[in-house]
Amino acid sequence: MAVYALTGFSLVSLLSFGYLSWDWMKPSLVADVATDPMEKSLPPAFARPPHIIFILTDDQGYHDVGYHGSDIQTPTLDRLAAEGVKLENYYIQPICTPSRSQLITGRYQIHTGLQHSIIRPRQPNCLPLDQVTLPQKLQEAGYSTHMVGKWHLGFYKKECLPTRRGFDTFLGSLTGNVDYYTYDNCDGPGVCGYDLHEGEDVAWDQSGKYSTFLYAQRVSKILASHSPKEPIFIYVAFQAVHTPLQSPKEYIYRYRSMGNVARRKYAAMVTCMDEAVKNITWALKKYGYYDNSVIVFSTDNGGQTFSGGSNWPLRGRKGTYWEGGVRGIGFVHSPLIKRKRRTSWALVHITDWYPTLVSLARGNLSNVPGLDGYDVWPAISEGKESPRTEILHNIDPLYNHAKYGSLEDGFGIWNTAVQASIRVGEWKLLTGDPGYSDWIPPQTLTNFPGSWWNLERLTDGLRKSVWLFNITADPYERYDLSEQRPDVVRTLLTRLVHYNRTAIPVRYPAENPRAHPDFNGGAWGPWASEDDGEEWEGSREPLKSRNKKKKCKICKLRSFFRKLNTRLMSNRI
Repeated sequence: MAVYALTGFSLVSLLSFGYLSWDWMKPSLVADVATDPMEKSLPPAFARPPHIIFILTDDQGYHDVGYHGSDIQTPTLDRLAAEGVKLENYYIQPICTPSRSQLITGRYQIHTGLQHSIIRPRQPNCLPLDQVTLPQKLQEAGYSTHMVGKWHLGFYKKECLPTRRGFDTFLGSLTGNVDYYTYDNCDGPGVCGYDLHEGEDVAWDQSGKYSTFLYAQRVSKILASHSPKEPIFIYVAFQAVHTPLQSPKEYIYRYRSMGNVARRKYAAMVTCMDEAVKNITWALKKYGYYDNSVIVFSTDNGGQTFSGGSNWPLRGRKGTYWEGGVRGIGFVHSPLIKRKRRTSWALVHITDWYPTLVSLARGNLSNVPGLDGYDVWPAISEGKESPRTEILHNIDPLYNHAKYGSLEDGFGIWNTAVQASIRVGEWKLLTGDPGYSDWIPPQTLTNFPGSWWNLERLTDGLRKSVWLFNITADPYERYDLSEQRPDVVRTLLTRLVHYNRTAIPVRYPAENPRAHPDFNGGAWGPWASEDDGEEWEGSREPLKSRNKKKKCKICKLRSFFRKLNTRLMSNRI
């Protein structure tokens, strides 16, 4: 039996606060909303391809939306979800690049070579150029395609940029995180640069504008200048609510009663993002798109708990393969949905959006073999059974091998030291080191930033390398059944072996000094030519550019938090 210990307060205290109850799933929060009798008539077949708005938020925790019982105000998301279809069996990836790559390609990480970590700013790496992307398929179907927000799929060559991968226009950042106002990003002490781009040019003139507002305004401008008679796809990848924790003061003031400083700032950012979504929805209606539109909302990974996020009551956090890292907030809002105002428990994965949206657009999927995603529109719109029965969360051969894993523990067919996770039906298997495994209640009980120690901690099992859960009956992953059901463990290990045989080599090249922003006028951007390969080496040391327009003022602070992060986290993401 696993032994659980509470640090910070007792189990009884948790129960008294209702944290371990089922209140988070009570009808007023998650269950179906009664159907309006005036909406019994179904919409006719699409007269023309629908406008598609895909909204992706960054590091928003599973608990951090109003309809999941959060203390954070998200009235727009709550209303859109209530009037559409809530996806309560929806999965994403545990960190940024993997989720974005699987959305854009419809393929698991093992099939793009991006199965390890993220694409870092100085790596000569990007989304493989042989992959036909979602926006490219929509362009083929006659769509105008636009991206606003965070790319994080590589930029070392111009061929890697969003405007070369299927988007007609782009306004956003290329790296993983930037200052919300100055757009500075530091990839280590002294390696700092500006990162806001308009198309393939640096958007120096936009500095000082809060990114969440800037991106929503750009979406409105795109809609105003386009004709609703022509199909449009807009991918809105908000920077929010990734660190640094920055928000206009008026939003922070709303949460002044929150004792936890990080949670207070984080909550302000979520509410600000919610209002940005409201403005986008308003623009769809104002300019005549709404009646023929499909709005998809998704998070990219679990919340970062020491930065204000909460995945309660799920286990784990961003960067882990526990449910808190991979179960996402998701919903679809559209007048075109046949069965609205309900909750769907159909199994859906982020790779499914590629074939689903291309099919909605009447695009051609026959020339894109080997997709890992499924068309789940009938499951979403009509309540039919999902065609998906399993999800490969990932196989990462480069991640630190678990100390106590072995081929023997994997029945001679799988080395359980390797980090991997898979779900088949109601069963979920994890091997290797799945990452930080605690259950962390919402951080509202202390003034200390993060208050990450107010948690329920698993104190044994440290010598394990295999876990098995019935995820349908035990969504919080409290009861490991690996010893009771070795037959199921073996079956799922066999599926891992099957997937591993289809994996391509990991793409994770060494960082290149030529990527330093000082070689690019003080901004992050492409540094390799078309003829340079991934192993291209620069030999010069960074020089101070006379054209540099900005200096990053937050490098020391970020360096401090990186060091603190390393000490607090059991895994590096």
